[in-house]
Amino acid sequence: MNILNEATISFVSNSGNEAFARASAVAFLLSADPTVNDISDIKTALSEAVTNAIIHGYKNAKGKIYINLKLFEDRKLVIKVRDKGCGIADIKKAMEPLFTTGGEEQAGIGFAVMQSFSDSLKVKSEINKGTTVTIVKKLCCKDDVKNMTVKRQ
Repeated sequence: MNILNEATISFVSNSGNEAFARASAVAFLLSADPTVNDISDIKTALSEAVTNAIIHGYKNAKGKIYINLKLFEDRKLVIKVRDKGCGIADIKKAMEPLFTTGGEEQAGIGFAVMQSFSDSLKVKSEINKGTTVTIVKKLCCKDDVKNMTVKRQ
């Protein structure tokens, strides 16, 4: 499948940059004319991935977060969020709802939220080398939205 568009951004692992990541992803998507639901899903999943990198990857220290966005001609969006932080020792355990290494102030639902707002989620990690979260979302076609509205009436 051919890539229609691609962008890569990086920024310091500052919690204020979470909003920058969301806004950048939305700006990237605008040419694909996404639905409001698509935008909301992508912003939510991306926010969780960036927050995990900031809080867990770098343990509130400073480091860089890298985001790569690819939009394919079949309207599939692939987002990779990568850090070069501490890594995840047990990915399967980390992806369990309510599991957290962040203390009582963390809910432990980041991966569950990412999964619920994406079509697929993959996590690769290596101790002391970092983590890459890959979020895949198939954007709804505007014609599909019109057809769903017609069918409901």
